[in-house]
Amino acid sequence: MPTTLPPSYSQTSTQTLNLRQQEMLANVQREGFASVEQLAAQYRVTQQTIRRDINLLADMNLLRRFHGGVGLTSSAENMAYNTRQTLLSEEKRRIAALVARHIPDQATLFINLGTTTEEIARALCHHRNLRVITNNMNVASIMSNYQDIEVIVTGGVVRPRDGGLTGEAAVDVINQFQVDFGIIGISGIEMDGTLREFDYREVRVSEAIIKHSRTVFLAADHSKFDRPALVKLGHLSQIDVLFTDKDVPEQMHATFDKIKTKIMLA
Repeated sequence: MPTTLPPSYSQTSTQTLNLRQQEMLANVQREGFASVEQLAAQYRVTQQTIRRDINLLADMNLLRRFHGGVGLTSSAENMAYNTRQTLLSEEKRRIAALVARHIPDQATLFINLGTTTEEIARALCHHRNLRVITNNMNVASIMSNYQDIEVIVTGGVVRPRDGGLTGEAAVDVINQFQVDFGIIGISGIEMDGTLREFDYREVRVSEAIIKHSRTVFLAADHSKFDRPALVKLGHLSQIDVLFTDKDVPEQMHATFDKIKTKIMLA
């Protein structure tokens, strides 16, 4: 498969890559992200070998290292929704199950956009007497089939790629409520705790959710650590509990020492 390089690299740059590294590059360009574990299993080599490959590709500015994997270098655009649906799906299910165990019956919730929050919607199927406000049409579709759960959908502009509702209309609806739990996903978490997203309109909705929730849960798998995204949402200090599948990078320990945010590992 031909490999597309950034303008600053000629085709001769790929001559330093072996066949496995060229296939890794093409795979990540196609899928958007790959974990170290996934690549090691795919190529039947050790994770240490894959990390060396990733370091080489990152040093050549062809890909970007992330905690637990490798992804595209762009901070301007998120990967395709269909790709995100299948990416780290088992990890997302474990996170969702853990979040669901911390939501009591008869609670009121905000749930925002993202494939992880959609897994949380599925994990809440046995809860009773929940009232859910969401700007995620996929979440609304999932939860509207549950008994004893009321779903309120915000207005807003529909994002064709994933059924998200954003814009001032969505924010206006959220501002009318004060709920027990705000459940949000995120595109990237920087080492200093800065939260980032790709869509500034989505950020405005998530900011309103954080403001109008008594307790804020952030659900994020390990690929989100140190992942670049264009728009600042806020800071981890605004989050009560971070639900993730692996311990945070060592570089983040100092950040968590300064804030009250708890970490729950699935």
